[in-house]
Amino acid sequence: MNKVFACVDGVGNTAAVCDCAAWSALRLDVPLEFLHVLDRHPERAPVRDLSGAIGLGAQESLLQELSALDERRSKLAQEHGRQLLQAAKQRAAQAGVERVDARQRHGELVETVLEMEADARLFVMGEHHHATGTAKLHLDHHVERVIRAVKRPVLVVTHEEFEAPQRFGIAFDGSATGRKTVETLARSPMLKGLPCCVLMAREDDAFARDQISWARTTLAAAGFEVDAAVLAGEPEAVLAQQIRARGIGLLVMGAYGHSRIRNLIVGSTTTTMLRTSEVPVLILR
Repeated sequence: MNKVFACVDGVGNTAAVCDCAAWSALRLDVPLEFLHVLDRHPERAPVRDLSGAIGLGAQESLLQELSALDERRSKLAQEHGRQLLQAAKQRAAQAGVERVDARQRHGELVETVLEMEADARLFVMGEHHHATGTAKLHLDHHVERVIRAVKRPVLVVTHEEFEAPQRFGIAFDGSATGRKTVETLARSPMLKGLPCCVLMAREDDAFARDQISWARTTLAAAGFEVDAAVLAGEPEAVLAQQIRARGIGLLVMGAYGHSRIRNLIVGSTTTTMLRTSEVPVLILR
């Protein structure tokens, strides 16, 4: 059975990630598993030759002490991870999740997530570098790397507190990716029963009216209460304004539509919304 995997690290909005993951697992009726990834291998703590850095005549005992300290840090990180996972499990259980597990792994986050992908229904992650302005790109950000790597949906929690959404919005552009996003939502139980708003940021022309009508009809046929709007302006500004005006508690978007090189030049709406959104963002591939 597929699971919700929640990536936790003990900093920033970890509590909100736990709460969002618990909510998601209950909505999808699947097990929840918390995942904590250590970058270092504690069982192979590095022993460094620091004699060149500290000068001639360094005492052997000092080098041994530095090595022991490094090993101690690794062991403490491992213990911190165990306690973090235990606390996350307890929090999820208190939220009503009955099937909850946890695991700690060593290595790179993206590689670990890819190993879990076959068993995943959804990944939940926290965004720690929330921007106050309109910065468009952080090329090596761990959230962006995971979204680009996996083919499963990724739900990104952007703030330190999570509130179960009462309404969700869909960033829709009429593209093949946008239509697939709508079709995926229509089939999924995750957001069933919640009112939705389809938001299209472009000039109100024949193409926009045709596409927004298709999205409204598709979602209504699946049982959703649907509102829709075509609004001129930059997508980032339009989405941010509509999220506030319509009381949207979760934003759904398609994954990156351009190559990383193109995004470096012209930016990416997906990246911008991940860094500036006031609500969680669900990214669908």
